Amino acid sequence: MTPTPEASLVAHLGRLRQQPIPLPTRERLAQALLDWFTAGWSAAGTPAADRYRRTAHDCHPGAGNVPVFGGAGMNANGAAFANAAIAHLREIDDAHRAAMLHPGVVSVTPTLALAASGGMTQRQVADAIIAGYEVSLRLGEALGTRHAASFHATATAGTVGAAAASATALGLAPQALHHALGIGATQAAGLWQLVDDDAHEAKSLHPAFAVRNGMTAAYAARAGLPGAQRFATGSRGLYRLLQGDGPLDALDSNLDAPERLNTATIKAWPCCAQLFTPLDATQELLDIHAPAPDDIESLDVEIFTHALKIAGVDWPVNAAQTCFSLRYVVARLVLAGKLGIEDMESPDLHAPALLALARRITVRTSDVFQQEFPSLRPCRVTLTLKGGQQWSVLRKLRRGDPEDPYTWVALQARMRAFAPAMDDAQAAAIVAWCERFTDAGQDGAICLPAPGLFSSAGQRQQ
Repeated sequence: MTPTPEASLVAHLGRLRQQPIPLPTRERLAQALLDWFTAGWSAAGTPAADRYRRTAHDCHPGAGNVPVFGGAGMNANGAAFANAAIAHLREIDDAHRAAMLHPGVVSVTPTLALAASGGMTQRQVADAIIAGYEVSLRLGEALGTRHAASFHATATAGTVGAAAASATALGLAPQALHHALGIGATQAAGLWQLVDDDAHEAKSLHPAFAVRNGMTAAYAARAGLPGAQRFATGSRGLYRLLQGDGPLDALDSNLDAPERLNTATIKAWPCCAQLFTPLDATQELLDIHAPAPDDIESLDVEIFTHALKIAGVDWPVNAAQTCFSLRYVVARLVLAGKLGIEDMESPDLHAPALLALARRITVRTSDVFQQEFPSLRPCRVTLTLKGGQQWSVLRKLRRGDPEDPYTWVALQARMRAFAPAMDDAQAAAIVAWCERFTDAGQDGAICLPAPGLFSSAGQRQQ
């Protein structure tokens, strides 16, 4: 009997745990960890982070010493909930073109929360994170673009990925791991209606609930509870009921290819990843031609249709919406020559110069560009000066995509830029901790994420 795609995927995860981890994958794992710490630190001191820490404590009361970004330790479940939400707040956690989700926040978060118990080796941590990426990205790609237009795939496929990471971290045997994925799939949800109803500030609940439900699924499978076996392909599985239209063979094809971790994108801009190619194109125009903002007659942005289904805010009314407004991020980049965390956290949305420039930006969608989505993110930015000169740049790939990756040195600079509250000693400790994963000789050592990697001593006493 031919195994189901789900069974083949589970068997694949088992083989990965038995094989040596290639050095390129180890290096990419270190980058994924550094990206996750960067995302958490960048948002840890915000009022929104405090609201998510309070929510985590209310949902998972009880003392604990598992580190939390920007606050006191909690039990593993509470810490995972809080850290998942906080690491997603700034919209700088990694992404993926084909799967259209954020894999690191659902893979790293539960793994490190469980590792804080002190019972996991470095290799077990690595295996769990790799499993989370493998499952979430394969399932997200299979669910496809129609699904991603209605559902936040970080919350749907991401829940199953979090179950895979958690079950692997707990050392579950293949059959129990399969049950964990099935249990997680039945709890997968995340509606984009929150964007339509201007509830952007609650978007970080999606990865928080995904991690909570994924961990719960692993605990339930460990206790002996069964899960749906054909959770993706069954007649009432994710693919059919959640509008799947992607390639189902993404679940179990090319199993000998490099781990899916290697295909993720590390984000170059502090906003929704749907807006990256227009920002990259605009930056290229600024670098080459250096136009003065007052000399610009118009800026025309032509982008793939799906982008505005997720990031369709015409003009933000609060800081939470800035990440999803193409006109805002482009106008701010042109006016200031950069787009930083402070532009998203403390925006002056009524600044006359910013509004004047924004009025000269036209945004339109292209069905032709949409045909290349999600494998590419096509966008053309055309800049016209008041004197009549006109320049245009077409971008289909994003800075930070696997085809245009960051170097390790550049990632460290990115961390300091996105997390300015971090001091030199804290930055060095995080870099050293992440870099350990490139050394197979340390795989047998206990992997304990220290509280100092998550916050300052003062924050931990709060």
